[in-house]
Amino acid sequence: MNLEDIRRNYTQSGLLESDLDPSPFEQFRSWLQVAVDTNLNADPTAMTVATVGEDGRPSQRVVLLKQMDDKGFVFYTNLGSRKAREIGGNNQVCLHFAWLPLERQVIIYGKAEPLSIAEVTRYFVTRPRDSRIAAWTSRQSHKIGSRHLLETAFQQIKHRFHEGEIPLPSFWGGFRVVPSDIEFWQGRENRLHDRLMYHRQADDSWTIERLQP
Repeated sequence: MNLEDIRRNYTQSGLLESDLDPSPFEQFRSWLQVAVDTNLNADPTAMTVATVGEDGRPSQRVVLLKQMDDKGFVFYTNLGSRKAREIGGNNQVCLHFAWLPLERQVIIYGKAEPLSIAEVTRYFVTRPRDSRIAAWTSRQSHKIGSRHLLETAFQQIKHRFHEGEIPLPSFWGGFRVVPSDIEFWQGRENRLHDRLMYHRQADDSWTIERLQP
């Protein structure tokens, strides 16, 4: 297999300044709706979350966007996970949405702020019951000896909560990424891609700049 020969030209669309909504949040909603409606991506809300550890080494993982509004972009996680620990030391993060069948990407730079217990609880009770049990089961990012041990722990927690509601674990929460910069990327022919970046100003207004591909 010759990786150098794997390529395609991007010809679906373009992105001009005049195409953009003044609000990056409205622009994002528009693109997300297209990604959902076209059904070209099995997980249109999937996003990569990049964080940096105390040693300066970056790490990435894919999570699902669970809420977004003009305050920011929300995801949930075990608070003992690697990403949560790294956010605790450095809350500067980067989110990346790759809607490659549409030849589009969105990159979001900002700070991750912890959600309130009330916000987390409102979401937690909407999760499928087994997902709530899994949240109690896993010490996310920590080592475990085998798959069997994990499944055994799941069954034990399931038995523990076989009746009644499943409470919110104290070690489970979420973050809202408050953006400072948001880039919208549209693939173009001959690799002359369109890259338009929103920058948040001190008064919370936004400016737009074009970046070279």
